[in-house]
Formats: sequence, C-alpha cells, structure tokens
Amino acid sequence: MIVDCAIYRDGHRTEGPQDFSDALAEARAAGGFVWIGLHEPTEKEFDHVTQEFALHPLAVEDALKAHQRPKLEVYDDSLFLVLKPVVYEPKSDTVSSGEVMVFLGNSFVVTVRHGEGSPLAAVRRRLEDEPEMLAKGPTSVVYAIADATVDHYLDVATELQTDLEELEAEVFSPDGGGSRHIASRIYTFKRQVLEFRRSTGPLAPPLSRLAGTGAFGSPLPFVNDKARPFFRDVSDHLARVNESVEGLDRLVSDILSAHLAQMSVRQNDDMRKISAWAAMAAVPTMIAGVYGMNFDHMPELRWTWSYPAVIALMAALEVSLYRLFKRRGWL
Repeated sequence: MIVDCAIYRDGHRTEGPQDFSDALAEARAAGGFVWIGLHEPTEKEFDHVTQEFALHPLAVEDALKAHQRPKLEVYDDSLFLVLKPVVYEPKSDTVSSGEVMVFLGNSFVVTVRHGEGSPLAAVRRRLEDEPEMLAKGPTSVVYAIADATVDHYLDVATELQTDLEELEAEVFSPDGGGSRHIASRIYTFKRQVLEFRRSTGPLAPPLSRLAGTGAFGSPLPFVNDKARPFFRDVSDHLARVNESVEGLDRLVSDILSAHLAQMSVRQNDDMRKISAWAAMAAVPTMIAGVYGMNFDHMPELRWTWSYPAVIALMAALEVSLYRLFKRRGWL
C-alpha cells in the first residue's frame, strides 16, 4: 500500500496533485522532487508507479519479491538500492531483518519497504525538520535512509556485544559452563551474528560507489556530487559495524571452543574419579574373593585373628589408595 506521497520544493513539503504523473511534472517544473513511500505493495498497486516513473522491470521484480542482498544497480532511468535494516528483540535476544528498496531517478524517489521493522516515517520527519539537507534533492533521501539504517546497525552491534559478554561470563563461571543448554545458546547466538552479517557485509560496495571511493570512483547518475562526503561518513560507520561483527563472530567461535574444551576436561575428570573409585572397590573385592574360595588348605583360616586382620588390611589399603588419588587430584 502507499504510505505517503509528497512533493518537496526548496527543502519544504508542499501539497500537490494525487496523480503520480501530475505530481512528477509539477515537481520537475518547480525544481523539486516527489517522494513516494510504499509498504509491501501488490503487483497491481505497483504497476501504476512502474509506468509513471519508467522503472526497470528487473528492479521492479526484485522490489516486489524481496529477499534480496544489499546491492546497488544502475539503470537508464533510475538507480536501484537495496538495504536490509535489522531489528533486535531484547526479550528473545534475536535479530531479524527487513528490506528497503530505493528507486532514485530524475526528480523522484520511490521507497518500497518489506517487513514490520524500520519504518521510514521517522526518516521522513527528520528530513522535513532539516530543510537545508532536504533542499539537496532526492539524493538527500537516499543518504538519510542509509544513515538511519547504518546507525541502527551500531545500536544492534552494541546490544549483541552486551549479550556476548553475558554469555561469556556464564560459560566461564564455576557452574554455568557445565549447563547442557549452553552449547545451544552459543549456536543460537552465532546464528544471530550470521543474520546480522548478511545485512551489513554486502552493503559496503554500494556505499563505496555512492561515496565515489574505492574501485568505483566514477560518478553515478542522479546522485548529487556534493553528497559524496555524506556517503563517505556513512561508509565509515558501516566499516565500524563490520569490524564489530567480525569481532563478534570470532569471539563467539572462541567461546564455543572454550566451552567444548571445558566439557572435555570435565568428562576427563569424571572418568578419573570413576576409575579411582573402581580401583578402590576392586581391592577389598579381590581379597574377599580369595578368602571366599573355601579351600581346605589356605593360610590363616584357623587363626583367631584372621578376620580382623583381613578387615584391617582392607581398610589400610583403602586409606592408602584414597590418599594417593586425592594427592594426584583424581578425587
């Protein structure tokens, strides 16, 4: 559905005709631009927008079907940018991603949003409160959306870092590391980091192209050259996010390895304890078994102190084995 449609002139929102073609013609005549926002439009709803703004059919197909990687594609009449905003759920400690598609052309911007997270109403209000930025044309909309998306990445990275520190403290606590559920929690956290990484990693090349840096230094159509420093700033923030994600991924892998090592050490300790108790139980069993064979000609069978002597021998051997195993840390 169409969430909002507005004409912007000299950095200010103005009321215009509801028809897209009339609004676009009026915006071009006045030196402004049209910004149309849609949320999960149907093919029928998007057909009118496609015809009026001459959007490329391949980009339209991507915008309707969603499930795209972050990317930037250049067509004859427009640019097509895909962003993946992320949402962090503190109750379940999960990361989910949505999608924002941006069509940038001559005096128009069309945004298509999929998912419940990251609404663009706040971005639109912030831009409308900054007429100087909005006066730079439709490129300012692309910058504002990218900037808001990457800034939220930083917030999510901070939340994940806090969760990782709690998980790390639990793994290395005296009792928490032996929990049977800790391994599943580590794997779940690693999946959240992977979901986050799928949103942030592929976005670096598109922002580099918008900033005019790296291997893609040639200017892009429909992008104001004066906006390059702003996109470079967003690209720098994204680099920080990607570094944080790399660090999170390495740390969670190290925590998993440490947890598995702890489990192996605990299992070895348990086996040593079991072996020590089995050895202590074998000594009296062996002695009692020898004297339980009921042969006639066995030493000390007729001796009055045979029974207490054997019991004392068993006790002495048990105490000696216990002290030996205790000194070696087996018990």
